[in-house]
Amino acid sequence: MDLNLKEKVAVVTGGSKGIGFYTALQLVKEGAKVAIVARNKQNLEGAADIIKEQTGESVFIISADVTKQDECTRIINETVNYYGKLDILVNNAGQSATLSFEEVDADLWQSDLDLKLFGAINCSKAAVPYLKQKGGSIINLSAVLAKTPPATSLPTTVSRAAGLALTKAMSRDLGKYNIRVNAVCIGLVRSEQVDRLWREKMPDLTWDEYSKEIGKTIPLGRVGNTEEAAKVITFLASDAASYVTGTSVNIDGGSGGTL
Repeated sequence: MDLNLKEKVAVVTGGSKGIGFYTALQLVKEGAKVAIVARNKQNLEGAADIIKEQTGESVFIISADVTKQDECTRIINETVNYYGKLDILVNNAGQSATLSFEEVDADLWQSDLDLKLFGAINCSKAAVPYLKQKGGSIINLSAVLAKTPPATSLPTTVSRAAGLALTKAMSRDLGKYNIRVNAVCIGLVRSEQVDRLWREKMPDLTWDEYSKEIGKTIPLGRVGNTEEAAKVITFLASDAASYVTGTSVNIDGGSGGTL
């Protein structure tokens, strides 16, 4: 299937590692021009080098902090100045913060909302004037647990749930401009944190063995791969999903309790 991403321009926040990195790599493989964003310039340069080695193509790197509104505006403007347009925005920047309600102080509530919710709001706000020109796609990263939050899952599940409401509202508001807005809800997918727990708790097991061990309660019986998440995001960004908007897709091996 041709995803028709050749020469499309995408911004991926949190693009130096994990799902963001693999999404940028997948978009480049499909012919897109990509800007990757993160705070750490050294990590960005390392990610750009790997993408260049694997694809032969360069990506534009932007060191920025998406918790700051003016930085979000700079991200979008620098990308458009560099590539000449914008077609896709992947709001991926985020980090895990899972504590009990009583453990979360005011500063953590605010910092989590600034990163995961207002980062997406401010980047999208800056991107919309460019996306309105020919239409485009916004993908917001969320979490399966945002739909069915367990105990000690704060503040992440709250900020991610707000992101789902944002996705639905934006899709209805921006559809008239042919701007599609969707979310992906991540379940147990391989990450630096998962790898660290593997090496700490079960270093004698291979990755595949460990994945199956901790994935026993997941219908597909294993931990997901970052590449699998990246491929779904790339599909939603593409013209192959041209009639898909205002929805969320679970990337969780079937473990979520909701559709």
